[in-house]
Amino acid sequence: MRIISGDYRFRNIAAPEDRSVRPTGDKVKGAMFNIVQDRINGANVCDLFAGSGNLGLEALSRGAARCWFGDNSRQSIRYIRENIRKCGAEEKSVVVQGGFAKTLDRIDGKVDIFLIDPPYGSGLLVKSIELISEMDLLAEDGVIIAEHERRDDVPDEIGKYRKIKEKKYGIVVLSIFIC
Repeated sequence: MRIISGDYRFRNIAAPEDRSVRPTGDKVKGAMFNIVQDRINGANVCDLFAGSGNLGLEALSRGAARCWFGDNSRQSIRYIRENIRKCGAEEKSVVVQGGFAKTLDRIDGKVDIFLIDPPYGSGLLVKSIELISEMDLLAEDGVIIAEHERRDDVPDEIGKYRKIKEKKYGIVVLSIFIC
């Protein structure tokens, strides 16, 4: 796994070999960042359920100003910190070990882009977007990009956000939400 574009391009991203983390593939990651390419420069980003930090580091590589990385797994947090260090992105990164609610609670301002990739079939996607809505964390012109399995039931409206687009890549779907 590697960063595909920007300042950290071609840097390898370390991840657990035991498949406990399901990294977003280059095709889906490229599509995800094509969606936000006009919004990324100077943006505040949150990589929720960060795993290896792959998505957040891609955002920083492409010009995001700051990224919050959150994950429940201690092993994932070790990999996220290692990958941030490899990219020299320490000053732009905030790493939170704990559930998604703890990560969201640590955000000190509005987020322009949420990248949400919870374990498939966990029900955490809807719960996390509901909490983002309750806490009013998404910037006025912000976007939420949620990665999930095709068979996951993702409503067209969650909290105060509405789904404006869905892109399918095999079993993977990207759902895009705005205010």
